[in-house]
Amino acid sequence: MTSLPPLREVIALHGLSASKALGQNFLLDEQLLDRIATIPGKLKGQHVYEVGPGPGGLTRALLRAGAKVTAVERDRRCLPALEDLSNAFPGQLRLIEGDAMKVDPAKEIGEPFHIASNLPYNVGTALAVGWLSGETWPPAWTTVTLMFQREVADRIVAKAGTDAYGRLAILAQWRSEARIAMPVHRSAFTPPPKVMSAVIHIVPAVQPEGVRMATLEGLTAAAFGQRRKMLRQSLKAIPMALDALDQVGISAERRPETLDIPEWVELAKALETVR
Repeated sequence: MTSLPPLREVIALHGLSASKALGQNFLLDEQLLDRIATIPGKLKGQHVYEVGPGPGGLTRALLRAGAKVTAVERDRRCLPALEDLSNAFPGQLRLIEGDAMKVDPAKEIGEPFHIASNLPYNVGTALAVGWLSGETWPPAWTTVTLMFQREVADRIVAKAGTDAYGRLAILAQWRSEARIAMPVHRSAFTPPPKVMSAVIHIVPAVQPEGVRMATLEGLTAAAFGQRRKMLRQSLKAIPMALDALDQVGISAERRPETLDIPEWVELAKALETVR
C-alpha cells in the first residue's frame, strides 16, 4: 500500500474547498474516519457503496480496511484526488462521476454491499429514504452507515411519544434495526457546519408479513402530515383506514406520534385486509 499524504495536503494540492451548494463538509481526522470504517464490521473483500467521497477521507479509511469501494461523486474537482487513491489501492476503487440520486447501486455492484458515506447534507435524507423504501426485502445492501446532522439522526432512531418521532423513524425501524453509532462534533469538519452530527448504523431485519411498504407509507404520510390532529381527522382521506383502526382496537382520538411502530404495522396489515 502506497503511503498517502495527509488530507489537508490533498485539499491544498488540488485546490479543493467545500461547496456550500453541494452540501459539502469535509471530514479530515483520519483516526475518526478509521473508527467510522469499523462500524459496518469486517470489510476485507466486501463491497462498499459510498456517496459524495469528496477528497476521499472516508474512502481511504474504507480502502485501508480492505473494502472494494464503488464511489459516486458529482463534483469533478474531486476526481483527481480520488484517482490518486485508485492508483494507491489498485483494483479496490471504482469511481462513478454523476448524481447519486440517479444511480442504482444494486445494478452497479451486482452483489451484496454495504453503504457507508459522509453524505452531503442537502441530499442525505432523500438518499436514505430511497434505500429504506424498496418493496423488495431484504434489500441488496447488508448494512448502512451514514453521517447525518444530529437532528436527522435523532429522527431516525426516535421512539413513539417523542417530538422527533415521525415517518422517518417508522421507515427506518419497522423492518430494520437503527442506532446512533457515534456522535461527531461540528469541529471535526472543514468548514465546521452550524450543527452537530452523528453516525447512524442500520441493519435489515425481518419484514412483518402481510404489510406492503406502500400501505405503511401512505398511512404515515397522511397521519404525520397533520401530526397535531387526531387520527380520525388525519386518516379520513384514506379509504377504509378508520375501519382498520376499529379492527385493531386503536382509538381514532389518538394522535399519530402516540402509536408505536408495532401498532403502525398492525394498522397497515388491517388496512390490507379490509380493502
